[in-house]
Amino acid sequence: MTNPLLSDWDTPFELAPFDKISDDDFEPALQEALATHRKEIDAIASCDIAPGFGNTIEALEEAGSQLDRVLGVFFTVAGADSNAAREDLQRKFSPLLAAHFSEISSNKQLFSRVADVWANKDSLDLTPEQARVLMLTHRGFVRSGAALDGVDDARMKEIKGRLAVLGTQFTQNLLADERAWFMKLDEADLEGLPEFVVDAARSAGDEKDAGGPVITLSRSLIVPFLQFSPRRDLREKAFLAWQARGANDGETDNRAIAAETLALREERAKLLGYENFAAFKLETEMAKTPDAVRQLLMDVWAPAKAQAEADGTVLTEMMHADGVNGDLAPWDWRYYAEKRRVAEHDLDEAALKPYFQLDRMIDAAFSCATRLFSLEFVPLDVPLYHPDCRAWEVTRNGEHVAVFIGDYFARGSKRSGAWCSAMRAQAKFPDLQSPVVINVCNFAKGSPALLSYDDARTLFHEFGHALHQMLSDVTYESVSGTSVARDFVELPSQLYEHWLEVPEVLGEFATHAKTGAAMPKEMLDKVLGAANFDMGFSTVEYVASALVDLEFHDGTAPADPMAKQASVLENLGMPAAITMRHATPQFAHVFSGDGYSSGYYSYMWSEVMDADAFEAFEQAGGPFDPERAKALETHILSTGGSKDAAELYTAFRGRLPGVEALLKGRGLNAA
Repeated sequence: MTNPLLSDWDTPFELAPFDKISDDDFEPALQEALATHRKEIDAIASCDIAPGFGNTIEALEEAGSQLDRVLGVFFTVAGADSNAAREDLQRKFSPLLAAHFSEISSNKQLFSRVADVWANKDSLDLTPEQARVLMLTHRGFVRSGAALDGVDDARMKEIKGRLAVLGTQFTQNLLADERAWFMKLDEADLEGLPEFVVDAARSAGDEKDAGGPVITLSRSLIVPFLQFSPRRDLREKAFLAWQARGANDGETDNRAIAAETLALREERAKLLGYENFAAFKLETEMAKTPDAVRQLLMDVWAPAKAQAEADGTVLTEMMHADGVNGDLAPWDWRYYAEKRRVAEHDLDEAALKPYFQLDRMIDAAFSCATRLFSLEFVPLDVPLYHPDCRAWEVTRNGEHVAVFIGDYFARGSKRSGAWCSAMRAQAKFPDLQSPVVINVCNFAKGSPALLSYDDARTLFHEFGHALHQMLSDVTYESVSGTSVARDFVELPSQLYEHWLEVPEVLGEFATHAKTGAAMPKEMLDKVLGAANFDMGFSTVEYVASALVDLEFHDGTAPADPMAKQASVLENLGMPAAITMRHATPQFAHVFSGDGYSSGYYSYMWSEVMDADAFEAFEQAGGPFDPERAKALETHILSTGGSKDAAELYTAFRGRLPGVEALLKGRGLNAA
C-alpha cells in the first residue's frame, strides 16, 4: 500500500491528505525521505562538473523537498495534536534528524564545493538574492562546523545530536506537566468568577472527564482565574502549580536538562572559536553583540521597574483594605490589578469580554489584511488534522496567494503558547510554490468562544507572522517568509497588533455575543485608554526573562541554572510580587531548541521597530494609508530574508529607530 506521505497529493492546493495519514505512516516515510535526501546530497557533493551556483547552491535549494513535506506534516500534528505515539516518534526522530543534518553540514566534499562558489562569487554575475543565498549558505556551513576536522568534528556531531534529544525531552516534559495537573472546583469555588471563566472551567472539566469544573494550566484559563477568583488560597495553589511546571522532580523535571543544554551550547560555540554561546548566536542578528542587547533591555528595565514598584504599592494598599495583611504575592497581583482597572478605568473584563468573540476577531484580522494588502479569504472544506481546525483560501485580484489554517482552541494534546508555521513556504525555484500557513493558539472554548483583549492581541500577532509568510515573494525557499534574523522576525507580528487598537476596527468588529450590538463608544474609549494599564508588570516579567536568557549564554554556562536565575533577578532588584514570564524549567523558547536561545530579547528589539513603523502610518494618511501599506509589503513582508534586516527596515522607514517610540508606546516614558 502506498504511503500517503510519499505519494503525489491530488488534493485541493496539494494540501496534506490528513484523512489518509496515520501515525504508522510517519516512520517509514521519514526513513525513505532521509535516504532520498542523502542521495541528492551525495550527487551534489560528487558532481564532476566545476562548482557553480546552479549545480551547487541551487541544487542544495532543490534537495530535500520530500523530507520537508514529511516533516511539515509531522511537526504540525506533533505540536498541535500530540499523542503517545507521536511523542514516541518525536523522541526517535530528533537524534535521527540531528545526525542527518550534521552529516550534511560536515560533508567536507560538499563544503569544498560551496567554498569554491563563495571564493568565485565576484565572477558569477549573481542577482542580489542569489548573492544573499550564497552568503547565507556558506555562512551556515561554517557556523555548523563544516570547517572542523578530526576530534572536533566528531564532537560537534555528538553535541548536535544530544541537543536535539534534550530539546525534545524538555518540550515533552513541559507538556506532560501541563496535561497532568488540574484543580477541581466545587460550585462554591465558582463564586465571583465571570460567566466566561465558569464556562471555560466546565469545558475543561468535560475534556478531563473530571465530573465538574476544573482549572488547568492553560494560560487562557489560569490567567483569568488569577484575575477574578476571590479565593486567595485557590489562587495560590493554582499559581504555584503553574510556576512548578518542569520543576516537579521525577521524570518530567527540566532543571538538569537546562543545565546540560547550556553546557553543550557553550562547548559548541567554543569549538567554533567564539568566546561564548551568546557571541556565536548574536553574530547573525541585528543586535550583533550581547552588550547591545543588554543595553536595550536595561534602557527599558529602569522605567519599567519604577512603574511596577509604584503600581505594587497601590495594589498592596488595596489588599490591606480587604483585610489581607502582609506583602503582595505573585498570586495577588493579577487579582488586585483587575480590581484597580475596574476602579480607575471603569473597565470590567467580564463586561468587556462578550465583545471579543473569536469569530469576529478573525474577521477583523482578515478585514485589515484586505484593506492594507487587498487580500480576500474564502473558507475551504478540506480534511485537516483536527476537527477544531479551519482553512481559508487566500486570494488577491482573483489570483491564488496561499492557504491559511487556523487552530485556535486549547486542548490537552496541544503544547502551550501560540505560534505560526508554514507547512509549505513560498518559492519560485525550482517551481512556483504557494505557501500553506498555520496559526496555532490556545484559547478557551465556549459557545461562542470569547477572548480577552490580550487573546485578541495574540490572534493579531500570529496573523502578522502569517502575512509575512503569505505575502512572501522571493525566488528561493531558504530566504522565504519568516526566514529572517531572529530579532527581525517579530516585527511584522508585533506591528500587526497595532491594527487591533484602531478605533474603527474595534468599532466594526467588537460586537456583543448576545445582542450583536457594537461596543459602546464610551467602553471603546476606555479600552483604548487602558491599553497601557499594568504595563510595568508585563514589561518587568518579560525583560527579566530576556535578561536571564542572555546571562545564561553570555559567559561560562552555569552548573546550576536555577541559582543563576536567582542571582540575575537579585541583581536586578526584581519586585517580589512579579515573577519571570517564563521561569527556566518552562522556558520553552530557550530550551526546546536553539531558536530563541540568547534571543528572547528579540520581541523587544522588534518592538522598537514596530512602534516606530506604526508611527510612520500615523504620520502619513492614517493606519490604512495605501502608500505606507505598499512600502511595508515591498520592503518587509514580501522580501523575507533576501536582504539584510537593517537594510530592509531603512528602506521602509528611511532610518533605524531608537528606543523612544517603544517607551512612549508602552506609556513608560514618564516613568
